[in-house]
Amino acid sequence: MLNGIDTIQEKLNQAADIPTPTDLDRIFAAQEMAFLKNPETTAAQRRLHLNQLKSALLAYKDRIVQAVNDDFGSRAADETLLAELFPSIEGIYFTSKRIKRWMKPARRRVSLPFMPGRARIIYQPLGVVGIIVPWNYPVYLSVGPLTCALGAGNRVMIKMSMSTPKTASVFQQMISETFSEDHVAVISGSQGMGTAFAKKPWNHLLFTGSTKTGRQVMRAASDNLTPVTLELGGKSPAIIGPDTPVNEAAERIAFGKMLNSGQTCIAPDYVLCPRTKVQAFIPAIESCVAKMYSSLKANPQFTSIVNERQHQRIYSVLEDARQRGAQITEVNPAKENFSETCKMPLYILTDVTADMRVMQEEIFGLLLPVIPYDTLKDAVNFINHRPRPLALYYFGYDRPQVDYILNNTCSGGAVVNDVLIHCPQDDLPFGGVGESGMGRYHGREGFINFSNEKGVLYKPRLNATKLIYPPYGKIHQLVCKLFIR
Repeated sequence: MLNGIDTIQEKLNQAADIPTPTDLDRIFAAQEMAFLKNPETTAAQRRLHLNQLKSALLAYKDRIVQAVNDDFGSRAADETLLAELFPSIEGIYFTSKRIKRWMKPARRRVSLPFMPGRARIIYQPLGVVGIIVPWNYPVYLSVGPLTCALGAGNRVMIKMSMSTPKTASVFQQMISETFSEDHVAVISGSQGMGTAFAKKPWNHLLFTGSTKTGRQVMRAASDNLTPVTLELGGKSPAIIGPDTPVNEAAERIAFGKMLNSGQTCIAPDYVLCPRTKVQAFIPAIESCVAKMYSSLKANPQFTSIVNERQHQRIYSVLEDARQRGAQITEVNPAKENFSETCKMPLYILTDVTADMRVMQEEIFGLLLPVIPYDTLKDAVNFINHRPRPLALYYFGYDRPQVDYILNNTCSGGAVVNDVLIHCPQDDLPFGGVGESGMGRYHGREGFINFSNEKGVLYKPRLNATKLIYPPYGKIHQLVCKLFIR
C-alpha cells in the first residue's frame, strides 16, 4: 500500500508523463511474453527491423540534431551528424548486409575419439536485452547496441539519461512510431529508474558510463546473475614518439580533445610527450585549436559542457591542479570571457603530479595534462602502473617502436597516428579492459555478444561411444594408453 508521499509522487509522475517502475515492469513482462511466443526470427525479419531503424533515424534527423543541441545548450550540428548519426547508420548498414552469414551455424571439429559425429555452433537470440545510455552521445550509444541486439534477434529496452531529456523524448517518440512496445521500448531518465532498470532479470545488460556507476550497475545485476557488458571510461593516453613531428600529433590530438568539448569516453585524456618537445607541443596545440575554432563562446560549431554540474566539476578539477602547483596554459583564441556560460576553453596543464585529481579521475572535459618522458620504456611504465585505459594512441612511424608500445601495454583499443577513429570501425570489436570495462560489441562481435552460442554435437545411429560403456576392461586400458599421454 502506498503512503501519502508515494501517492503524491505517483500522481506527479503521471502528470509529467514520467515513466515509473510500474511501467518498466509492464513493458519488461510484455517483451518476455512476446519473446516466448516468437523466440526465433529469420534473417529477412532482422534486416527489416534494422532497415526500419535506419529509415526512422533519417526521418528524425533534424529533430534529433535540434534536441541534442537543446540538451547541451549548444551542440554543433555537424558533430551530431558526424559523431552520432553517421556511425549509427553505417553500423546498421554493416550489420544488415552480413546478418544472414553470421546467423549460419558454424562448423566445429569433432575429436577422433568421439567420431563419427558432427559439431556445430548455433546462434540463438538471448531474449530481452537492457541498454543503459549515457548523456554524451545519447543517439549513437543507443543505436549502436540496439543494432547489435536487433541483429541477434532480441527484444530491447533502452534507458536514456536524465541529463538529455529532450533527446530522450524525441528518441522515445521515434522508437514508439517504428516498433511495437513489446519489441523495442525506450524509458526516459527519472530519479531511481537507473537502479530499478539494472535490477531487472535481463538476458543481457549493456551499460555505457563511468567506472563508478559501472560498479553499481554490476552489483545490481549480480542478484539475477545477469550477464553484463560494461563500456566504461578511464584515462586514455596519447603518446608522441621520440622522432615524431609535434605539429602532426598536435593537430590530431587537438581534434580528438575538442570534439564534443572533450566529453568523449575515448578522448585523449593526457599526453605523454618527449621531454625535449614539451615546449614545442604547447604552442602547436594552441595553433591547431585556433585554426579549428577562431572563437569559442558564440561559435555554433563549438559544443558546450552539457550542464552546470559537469561544468563546475571540471573547473574544480582544474582548481585542484592549480593549487597543487600545476602550470596552466589557457587556449582561448579570441580571448573571450566565459562567465555565465557552460562553454569553456581548453586548458593545457604541465608540472602535474600523481596526487592531483586531474591525474586520478577521468577528465571528460577540456583539460589536457602534458607529461614529459625520457624513454619509451618510461612512458610504458607510466601507463602500466595505472588502470588499463579504454583507448591508447601512439604517434610515430618507426615500426619497432609502434610494436613495442602495442605489445607492452594493455588497453581496450588502440590507434596509431590518429585518435577516436577506431570506434566507428564496425569490423573491429569495441570495449574496455579492467576498469575501462568488459565485453565487446560492434559488428560481428556485437552479434555474438547478444547471442547464445549453443554448442551442439550430432551423433548418428551408429553408437561408437558404446565401446567405452562399463564394465571397464581392456578396451578402456587401450583408450587410456592411446589418448592419456
